[in-house]
Amino acid sequence: MLSAVCIGTNDIASASDFYNKVLGTIGMRCVFRESHEMGYAGSDGKITVYVVIPFNEQKATFGNGTQFMFYAQDKEAVHAFHAMALQCGGSNEGLPGPRDYHPDYYGAYVRDPDGNKLHVSLDISDSLNV
Repeated sequence: MLSAVCIGTNDIASASDFYNKVLGTIGMRCVFRESHEMGYAGSDGKITVYVVIPFNEQKATFGNGTQFMFYAQDKEAVHAFHAMALQCGGSNEGLPGPRDYHPDYYGAYVRDPDGNKLHVSLDISDSLNV
């Protein structure tokens, strides 16, 4: 079972502004903050996303093929997440809309100011019989 993910940043102040606003569109909020990291939780209060300055003090980098995936409660939240990310200095990696991955898929892709790829979509696990 996955407990949480860490997203690296080179500027914790800018990342705080970005993630507070973007994750706020899907009901997540910062519940933990120190000088080098922040923890975000959903309505259950459990931290599942950390945004961190790398412990080794080297530059934070993104991985090819790596993305951080989030669920949105509805299509409007997918659009809000994407729009807020662009408004806060992120870049577009795929406009909100259906994809051919699955008949019920609806999502969007952005990159944060550090280049990390973020993916937001509706939860289709019920239709996958998971």
